[in-house]
Amino acid sequence: MLHRILDACSKALLFAAMLTVLPASAASQYPSQTIKLVVGFPPGGGGDLYGRLIAESISKSLGTSVVVENKPGAGGNIAAADVAKSRPDGYTLLLAMSGNIAVAPVVRKDLSYQAPDDFELIGAAVEAPHGLFVGKNSRFKTAREFFDYAANNEVTVGSTSPGGAAHMGLEMLKLKTKAKILYVPYRGSGPAITDLMGGQTEAFFATAPPLVGQTRNGALRLLALTGEERNPSLPDVPTFKELGIPVVVTQWYGLAAPKGTPKAIVDTLAQHLSRALADPKNVKIIRQDGALEKDLSTEAFTRYVKQDIEGYRNNIDSEVLKSLSH
Repeated sequence: MLHRILDACSKALLFAAMLTVLPASAASQYPSQTIKLVVGFPPGGGGDLYGRLIAESISKSLGTSVVVENKPGAGGNIAAADVAKSRPDGYTLLLAMSGNIAVAPVVRKDLSYQAPDDFELIGAAVEAPHGLFVGKNSRFKTAREFFDYAANNEVTVGSTSPGGAAHMGLEMLKLKTKAKILYVPYRGSGPAITDLMGGQTEAFFATAPPLVGQTRNGALRLLALTGEERNPSLPDVPTFKELGIPVVVTQWYGLAAPKGTPKAIVDTLAQHLSRALADPKNVKIIRQDGALEKDLSTEAFTRYVKQDIEGYRNNIDSEVLKSLSH
């Protein structure tokens, strides 16, 4: 009996050893088939745009097809869960973002994955600021006017995706300024903008690039942006930081693979992602509406994500977190 147990254990150890050898062999031939990039947005959204831009650029650079698979739902968490349980061979990647990698671990207790522990973070790609928008006929001409008024009067501010990155940015603003902000949740920016224009809400806090076009045509006004410094595409818009409000969190996007993906594959993908972000054509597309390319190495991206997680954990009211926990 003992002999059989030892024999079974030996076979199990041999099998485990074989598994550790196979990825190294596969890595030396990578890539040898189509790569799938899972995007947690429907086609046409801002994240989908960046995902397709990255996929197309890496396809050309690697000489292998990279196809986008849209898997929307739960603020990008469904896509992240799908990739986390995928085979770690470099052929299933995630368009990682602040929502499903940095915010979700803080605000949700029902995630089927651990972030960032269940992923190999390949590299950052794009960073987009959040902005405080008002209608063209708003009483508020500046962010200072808005916060001075909100210090003593309740203001209704819309934002999308309860528990998402933009909503959490709004909650940080509320906490740091003590403003009397009443959060109004929306499922998408379309209905939120309709209500803003109709006067049902007084402001809208959202990731800025998808709405920059409406500020340029005069339909909306952008009072302030998150970020460490002014955006080069929107030089006349102040940051909250320079107004004395230390809220700098942004919406970022990058590439991630399932935990256990061989380092050689991760390094290969990181190299080609960096090459894509240096392409002037891609820089122009990313910057045209206020986003910025953010080329971080694998190590730097990992540190950045961990710091972002701690930033959300330490700067959101505990009662808000409790209300969002599941």
